[in-house]
Amino acid sequence: MTSPSSRDAAVLSQSEAGFGEHLTPGTRPALLMIDFVNAYFEPGAQLYMGVDECLRSGARLLAAAREAGILIVHTQVSFADKGLDGGVFFKKVGALKHFVGKTALGDFVAAVAPQPGEVVIVKQYASAFFGTTLASTLNASGIDTVIVAGVSTSGCIRATVVDAIQYGFIPLVSRESVGDREDGPHESNLFDIQAKYGEVLSEANVIHYLKTQKV
Repeated sequence: MTSPSSRDAAVLSQSEAGFGEHLTPGTRPALLMIDFVNAYFEPGAQLYMGVDECLRSGARLLAAAREAGILIVHTQVSFADKGLDGGVFFKKVGALKHFVGKTALGDFVAAVAPQPGEVVIVKQYASAFFGTTLASTLNASGIDTVIVAGVSTSGCIRATVVDAIQYGFIPLVSRESVGDREDGPHESNLFDIQAKYGEVLSEANVIHYLKTQKV
């Protein structure tokens, strides 16, 4: 039997194991604003996360994307009566009951609310791609890169990033523009995204990139 110490000695680092190659952002980006809704930012709400910096950063990113004139897509969660379109996921996460129908908690935070002409996609599951028109919307606009902001890092952000690369889009995650209710899952998922699924960049670097893409 291999002892823990000998096993550890045999494990290669991320780079030695072939993870962490860098992706070069494309020339046709879109911004995905994932679930910036009241439920996660209103104190006292069951889903309140207690992290507001990602909201402020997301607002700055949104302003930069509007200035650049790129495609902007907002997502929010909404279920039919009794969560019938939420399947087992609705049963697993009891707090999803707050998104049945049109609710105040399901509305967008005013600071990052969609403007006319910006796409709004309603979803029932973690990934913004699953069961939605997102992939076809991006393809129709010739998008090759998606900038991802929103909540939560370990849930809807990770799921969306994984699906993005599987659909052939280059995912860029703005580090300050995503958040989670616990630091551990937040940091470990950012680590994993950088290693396997996308590029985790600073807000400043993402905004610099957007300035080079102004149309």
